Amino acid sequence: MPHLVKIGNSQGVRIPKPLIQQAKLENAELEFVLMDMGLLIAPVHEKPRQDWAVRIKQALAERADEDADTEWLSAPLTDDADWEW
Repeated sequence: MPHLVKIGNSQGVRIPKPLIQQAKLENAELEFVLMDMGLLIAPVHEKPRQDWAVRIKQALAERADEDADTEWLSAPLTDDADWEW
């Protein structure tokens, strides 16, 4: 049965190799999730923001026929002459 062991100022768990192999945790980044009854240790399957570029391009392509809010793009530029100092 695994138990907590002191590692510097922290604590860790030594997980038996057969459990690591069965859970497919070898050389994996791990995610820790607090549950009502304890702690769930799971491999991270997807990295955050991994496919953002692709998803943004897809979203833009799906909305290509919508009118874009471009009023601010064609607004005239102002200079200091328009301001009272």
